Amino acid sequence: MQAFVIGNVTVDETIAIDDWPKPGASILGAQTARDLGGKGCNQAIVMARCGVPTTLVAAIGEDFRAATIRDVLGHEPVACHLIQIDGRASDFSTILTTPDGENAIVTTTDCANHLSAAEAHAGLNEAAAGDLAILQGNLGKGTTTIALQTAREKGMVTAFNPSPLRPYFGQLWPLIDIAFVNQGEARALTGADEAEAARRLLAQGVRSVVVTLGANGALLVDADGAVHIPGVACNVIDTTGAGDTFMAVALASAVLRATALDRRAISDAGAAAAITVGRRGTHSAFPSAGELQAILAAG
Repeated sequence: MQAFVIGNVTVDETIAIDDWPKPGASILGAQTARDLGGKGCNQAIVMARCGVPTTLVAAIGEDFRAATIRDVLGHEPVACHLIQIDGRASDFSTILTTPDGENAIVTTTDCANHLSAAEAHAGLNEAAAGDLAILQGNLGKGTTTIALQTAREKGMVTAFNPSPLRPYFGQLWPLIDIAFVNQGEARALTGADEAEAARRLLAQGVRSVVVTLGANGALLVDADGAVHIPGVACNVIDTTGAGDTFMAVALASAVLRATALDRRAISDAGAAAAITVGRRGTHSAFPSAGELQAILAAG
């Protein structure tokens, strides 16, 4: 099975602050990292490091950030289909982090919004039945919808992370096999708590729902019921990219064992995410291929 990630790629600038600014305030911060990021890019890199053949389809601009993106991805085991958008700046993120490891992220989406439905469709040309299509919330409605419809027509398994939240997501659930949401997203999408939110998504056509609960682990809900998988104790330094690590490793664990998403997949994902939150940055915080192989082999 191959994985095709259709999403965004950014250059991340991480700034450490003492506390969240109030409206109108000017505060001091310290840049702690300049790194590759973007939810689509993050998930593709981690999937590939797990040993799953992975293709990333994403849009970049024609600027110095595009050169950085190409250079860093050139050292990763990811097959890249990078579409240059003429006259646009590559997307970037400003990440604010506090001493307790929490973060807030502002991401530009100029290039992501200009990834066309036709380009997303073409990005799946080499996909076959049983392959995995992975999307997030950074792309436009038409592009996301066409990509999911194309994946369904090909008999692919579709996985979706609805982040950042968009108003049109309610129309997508019948096209999605696996959904990964955090607590805030679960409530915003359905108006219900974690377990009930998952059940409501199942009722709309999703086959499996994973609700991440931070330090409390995760909830896996499917037609067989709900299973809670405890979190992994760890020292939290920076939570940036932890959700992307979790989703990619959960999917990779299931793919590599040729099974549906299960307790072991979620447990493997939690162990990998614990490594990510213990390091600063985005790309530089991800577990190495060796670390991921050790997690996946241990079970």
